[in-house]
Amino acid sequence: MSSPETSLVIRAFNEQAHLPRLLKRIAEQTYRDFEIIVVDSGSYDHTPEIAERHGARLVRIESRDFTFGYSLNVGVRHARGRYIGIVSAHTEPCDAAWLGELIEPLRDESVAMVYGRQLGTAASRFSEGQDFLRIFGRERLVLQPPRFFANNANSAVRRDLWEAHPFDEALTGLEDIAWAKHWMERGRQVIYEPRAAVYHIHEESWPQVRRRYFREAQAARRIGVRRPWHVATELLREGRALVQDMARAAAARRLKDTAREIALFRMNKALGTTQGLLDGAVMDDPRARQQIMFDKTYQAVVISAPGRAALGQMTLAEVKPGDVLIRVAYEGVCATDLEILDGTLGYYRSGQARYPIVPGHELSGSVVRVGPNVPNLEPGDPVVVECIQSCGVCALCQQGNPIGCKWRRELGVIDLDGGYGEYVIVPGRFVHKLPAGVALRDACLCEPLAVALKGLGRLERAWGPASQRSCAVIGGGPLGQLCARILHLRGQHVTVFDRNPRRRACLDSSGIATRSSEELAALGEYDALIEATGDPQALDAMLRHVRPGSALLLLGLPYSRREFDFETVVAHELTIAGSVGSGPEDFREAIATLPHLDLRRFTECVFPLRDFAAAWQIARTGEHLKVLLEVDPVAE
Repeated sequence: MSSPETSLVIRAFNEQAHLPRLLKRIAEQTYRDFEIIVVDSGSYDHTPEIAERHGARLVRIESRDFTFGYSLNVGVRHARGRYIGIVSAHTEPCDAAWLGELIEPLRDESVAMVYGRQLGTAASRFSEGQDFLRIFGRERLVLQPPRFFANNANSAVRRDLWEAHPFDEALTGLEDIAWAKHWMERGRQVIYEPRAAVYHIHEESWPQVRRRYFREAQAARRIGVRRPWHVATELLREGRALVQDMARAAAARRLKDTAREIALFRMNKALGTTQGLLDGAVMDDPRARQQIMFDKTYQAVVISAPGRAALGQMTLAEVKPGDVLIRVAYEGVCATDLEILDGTLGYYRSGQARYPIVPGHELSGSVVRVGPNVPNLEPGDPVVVECIQSCGVCALCQQGNPIGCKWRRELGVIDLDGGYGEYVIVPGRFVHKLPAGVALRDACLCEPLAVALKGLGRLERAWGPASQRSCAVIGGGPLGQLCARILHLRGQHVTVFDRNPRRRACLDSSGIATRSSEELAALGEYDALIEATGDPQALDAMLRHVRPGSALLLLGLPYSRREFDFETVVAHELTIAGSVGSGPEDFREAIATLPHLDLRRFTECVFPLRDFAAAWQIARTGEHLKVLLEVDPVAE
């Protein structure tokens, strides 16, 4: 196989939002003699799959080993070209001539490095866009000492010079300037070629902006282009830029919308630069170093207090031994989520659970990382997660009663952030691998299905020997319909009572009968009754009209305090079972049962995560049997 003239190295960490567009633009370049190498630094999103799908060679390194210089050196070692193009994963070439213009100056052997123009986009912060215009002008430059500069977001170097002097792997940034400085001091040229232009896309929080300039200042201090005594100069420069940005925003009639953003950008840049120049020791701490290098953040819906919820940035915790990091694909909207939002859930009223919380306990997803001591799971496995996560060692846990464990946590409910976020970290013992062919959209129903199966198991034990029964399900919501479909699958005669005609219509052609809630007086016709609403009036009707000798299952929550005559239970020889939650055996049974149920009406209404508020509003109306959130749009 002949070697390409150019190897294009792309450093990437969690770049699924931008990498596809970059690779598409690279494929459109008029210059064609190149290969693509993506160096992935432990991404936990879809970056690796995207790279391979677009024909790039994927090279992986661990996040803990990452530095900008090290990742580039690893990429170049895998390269076959005589020229090495380098481009950030969150850039986009401005035109089809970009790569050719970037490589052409390297044909002159006196040129060590070329870097191209960078421009902001309409989404860029105003001040960063102005910085791009200040730094990357329209005029072509041949840099001379002591003007040392380059930028590896859009650059190219000679492979033979790299072999003689690789990038500095100890620096926290500015490895490009350090490399350019080395060769400029030895008589080689560094060219700025404005015709090789890219759009550079930064989507950073303010702490991320501050950390970026902090590590760049640390690196500038180490290579000797800035010293602690340059702090005053840097502050003066940022003050001058602040005034200029405000004036330019005013001239563009954008000051009203951008004044606060301009001030925050300049403040965070100045703070990061000042701290980086003055603090010479922080990067000696490996943990601090990794925090500066990587912004392990993700989006999640956080309920901070009753009635207050917002989509924001969360910091991803470390994956500890025994834990599993899961990329959430789908999350089912449950009435419990709405009760947490409203502040009416008993756990929050009693103080057992506290805000803030990322809600959601009906999730499906795929494994991203597996901590030590998790032998049965691997990255890429499709999974579901148990909601109730007990200690596993107390007497009640040993007796198979996890709901009774006083140390239990509940996913998205008590002390454990749930599925309304891009990622969750949970103990591996509560994670269940899905068999091949089970759609992740359907699989997020495993949790309510497990709840239904556990309750029906208690009911069927009360029946005694298996036999055909006539069963009434009171409540045609998701839980009630799952109960009805399971019973029908098991050969029972089932009728669902519900006041909502839309919900009753969901059972058309299913073989399951439906009746209006106005007909609850007919409950005496049935051998078994399943109450799945939590409505105290429905409970009263069930107890009033029940047939003697019947079995009753209570699944709905919460029931209010009611007066009740226990003589009815004795005189009518009733069996009453309550059930809540589920355990590992119920989840395993749910996974096995899932392919045998028609779940199309449960998965018709799907919202992206960013539209969670609209999803909640629709869920309250009861217009759809179930509302789902699509958290990872590329999961299936």
